[in-house]
Amino acid sequence: MWLALCSARLNARIRVRKKGAGKGNSMPLYMDEHKHVPGLTKAAVAKAHAADLKVQKKHGVDYLKYWFDERTGKVFCLARAPNKEAAAACHKEAHGLLADEITEVQEGA
Repeated sequence: MWLALCSARLNARIRVRKKGAGKGNSMPLYMDEHKHVPGLTKAAVAKAHAADLKVQKKHGVDYLKYWFDERTGKVFCLARAPNKEAAAACHKEAHGLLADEITEVQEGA
């Protein structure tokens, strides 16, 4: 019985996560742009993203993915957040690298 109860709880959590993960998610989607991060490296971006993941829950943010160009120092971060300010606060606490622009976007195909 205990095993059945645990299994039912786990399945319920998975269903809730799947419902919130698609296009119908109620939180807006934001793309931020860091136009030039001096000394940018693949390892540094990975470290900054990991720092975001550690504090994001506190700000109600879910950082999903990032892209970067070592040559230009540009970084783009994709996140679900209640608002732009929450996304910025997460970056500020995590590593201090604030985005130059934060744009609300919609997911396409």
